[in-house]
Amino acid sequence: MTQESVNHESNSHEQAARDIAEVPAVELINTAAVHLLSAAAVKCGLAAGPDAEELKDLDEARKLITALAGLVTAAAPEIGSQHAAPLRDGLRSVQLAFREASTIPDAPGQGPGEKFTGPVN
Repeated sequence: MTQESVNHESNSHEQAARDIAEVPAVELINTAAVHLLSAAAVKCGLAAGPDAEELKDLDEARKLITALAGLVTAAAPEIGSQHAAPLRDGLRSVQLAFREASTIPDAPGQGPGEKFTGPVN
C-alpha cells in the first residue's frame, strides 16, 4: 500500500465519521431496526417473488428477530413512542410470521425475541 492510498483511506474514514456524526441517533436506530426487520421478514419467507420459499431460513430469522426485539425494547424509552410504536408493530408481525412458518411451534414466551417482548400470539 502506498502512502497516498493510506492517506486516501484515512481521509475516507474521517469523512465517514463526520457524515455519521451528523445523523441523529433516532435515525440510526430506525435504520438499523428496519434493516433487521426486512431481513427477518425475508428469512420468514415473506419475500416478494417466486423465490420467497428458497430464501426462508428460520434459524437465521430467529437470530434477526431476537436482535430486533432487543434493539426495539432497549431503544423505545430513548426514541419515544412515535418512533417505537411502528417498530414494535413490525417486530410483532415478524414474530407472528415466524410462529406461522415454524413446523414445530415454540412454547409461549419462548419464540424469537419473546424474552424481551413477552409472549406473542
